[in-house]
Amino acid sequence: MVAMKTSRSRFVDVRGVRYHLREWGDEGAPKLFMLHGWMDASASFQFVIDALAHGWHVIAPDWRGFGRSGWCGDAYWFPDYLADLDAILRLTEPDAPVRLVGHSMGGNVACMYAGARPARVAAVVALDAFGLADRKADEAPGRYEKWLNELAAPVSFRDYPDFDALAWRLQRDNPRLPADRARWLAEHLGEEIQGEGGHVVRLAGDPAHRRVNPVLYRRAEAEACWRRATAPVLWIEPDDVALRRHLGVSDAAHEAARGCFRALRVVTLEGAGHNLHHEQPEAVARIIEDFLLSQ
Repeated sequence: MVAMKTSRSRFVDVRGVRYHLREWGDEGAPKLFMLHGWMDASASFQFVIDALAHGWHVIAPDWRGFGRSGWCGDAYWFPDYLADLDAILRLTEPDAPVRLVGHSMGGNVACMYAGARPARVAAVVALDAFGLADRKADEAPGRYEKWLNELAAPVSFRDYPDFDALAWRLQRDNPRLPADRARWLAEHLGEEIQGEGGHVVRLAGDPAHRRVNPVLYRRAEAEACWRRATAPVLWIEPDDVALRRHLGVSDAAHEAARGCFRALRVVTLEGAGHNLHHEQPEAVARIIEDFLLSQ
C-alpha cells in the first residue's frame, strides 16, 4: 500500500448519540464529507483519501451503531441518518453548501439529503448507491411479524479467532480485495473483545442492524427526493452489477432513477464490484476530484 495519510478522531454529541468523527487534512482546507455504507465504518475511505491529489479536510462519521459511534437500542431507522448528517453539518460547516461523497447506504443518504435540503449541498458523489427495490404494501403484515419475532430473540455477530480470520472473510466476500488492504480493514472494521474462551474479534457495531427493517422501502419517495436535488450529482458505478440485481433493482428502475436528477453524470468503473473504493481507490479518487474541481 502507499503511505497512509494520518487521521484523527473526535467524539461529539449528535442528537443524544456519542458520534465518532474521523478526520484527515488541515482544518482550513476545503471540506469534503464522506459517508460510509451499511456494516462499514469511516476508516474504509482511507485508501481513497491516500490517493487524493489535492488538499482536503475530510470529515467522515461512523454512523450511529457502527464503528466507534454509540448504539441506539434495538432498532435503526433510515431517516435518522439524514437527521444525524444535518446535525453534523450544523456543527462542522454551518453556513456553506457542502460536498458529499457516500458509498452504498451513505450514498443514498447523500442523494436524499440533497433533495431534502437542496440549498445545503454543493455537490454529491455516490459510489454504487442506487436505492432499493420498491416494496408492495401487502408485504407489510409479514414484515412486521418477522420484525416482532426477531425482537424477541437475541442477535449477535459471529466471532473470529483473530484479525487475520476477519481479513480472510473480507476477501472471501470480495475476491478483488488485496490481502494487505483486507488485513488493514479488518483491524478497523473489527474490534477485539473478551469472549467465553478468551479474546476474539467481532465486527465493530451494533448487531441490531441485522434485524429486518419493518418499514417498507418506497422507491417513489426516494425518487421524489432525487428530483428535488439541485446540486450536480456524480454516480460512480462498477461494471459488476451483481449486488444491484441481487437486491432486485431492475435495469428499468435504475434508468428511471438516473432520470430523476437535474444534473447527473455517470462514470462506470471497469473491473470493479460494489466496494470499488477498496478495489480501485486511485481511480475513484481521480474521478471524484475531477468532478468536484470542475464545479
